[in-house]
Amino acid sequence: MSKKILMLVGDYVEDYEVMVPFQALQMLGCTIDAVCPDKEKNDIVKTAIHDFEGAQTYSEKQGHNFTLNASFKDVNPDNYDALLLPGGRSPEYIRLNERVISLVQYFAKQERPIAAICHGIQILTAANVLEGKECTAYPAIRPDVINANGTWIDCAVDKAHVDGNLVTAPAWPAHPEWLAKFLDVLEIKIEL
Repeated sequence: MSKKILMLVGDYVEDYEVMVPFQALQMLGCTIDAVCPDKEKNDIVKTAIHDFEGAQTYSEKQGHNFTLNASFKDVNPDNYDALLLPGGRSPEYIRLNERVISLVQYFAKQERPIAAICHGIQILTAANVLEGKECTAYPAIRPDVINANGTWIDCAVDKAHVDGNLVTAPAWPAHPEWLAKFLDVLEIKIEL
C-alpha cells in the first residue's frame, strides 16, 4: 500500500537529509510532497552539505538546488499518512512559521508517523510535541529536547530511535537505520 508523506523543508536544508529520503521513499512507491513556507511547486530551495571532518562541529558547504514538488499553501494534512522533517539550517527558521507548527501538532495529535533527523527535531521542540517522548537528534539539540520535556536518547551518529510513531536520528549517517525504522512505523514491508 502506497503512503503519502509530507516533507517540510526550507533553504539550506541538509542536502543528504532531503534528497536521500525523498528518492528512497519514492522508489518504494510512496508519494512525497516536499513543501516550503512562502514557496510554490517548482520553486527551489538551496541545500547545505554538512560533514564530519574532525572539527568540534560539522562543516558546511553549499549543496544542490532541490525542486519543490508541491505548494505549501495547498497542504491539507488530512491527505497525508506521515510527516518527514529533514535537518540542516532550515528548521531553525521554518519553525517560526505558525502554519508549520500547526501542521506538526496535527500529525502528533493524530499519532501519525513522524520522522525527524538532525536539526529537524527543532521543529518538534517548537511545536511542543515531545513531552513524554524519547528522541535523539544532533547532539547540539539536546538542550532543546530537554527544555521541551522530551527524554534525550544519546546514540551514535549512525543509529536511530523509535518511540511509538516518532522516528528520530542524529544525522545523515543514520539513513539506513532511520529509514528502515520509519518504514516499520509506516507498516511498509519490503520483500526480497
